[in-house]
Amino acid sequence: MPTKKPRVEIEYCAQCRFVLRAGWLAQELLFTFADDVGEVALVPSSGGVFEIRVDGVTVWSKKERGHFPESSELKQLVRDRIAPGRDLGHSDKK
Repeated sequence: MPTKKPRVEIEYCAQCRFVLRAGWLAQELLFTFADDVGEVALVPSSGGVFEIRVDGVTVWSKKERGHFPESSELKQLVRDRIAPGRDLGHSDKK
């Protein structure tokens, strides 16, 4: 029986129009982790929220960090949860 692949959720504030950023980051994650994730879900919300979770564990919160994630730092955080040790090439910190 195949193992269930991780689910990534990007919860974004629809009122703030964060949908474009959420969609772009979802594409970045899908391109990078095409074989490693089961799905990337966009979850509309309100109140200025922008949070990213992997299997229910928050890896990024705009409220806590004070800014949106850069693509490379988000890829590192997701990688650390779903494929530790995987080389991300230019997206990895030197």
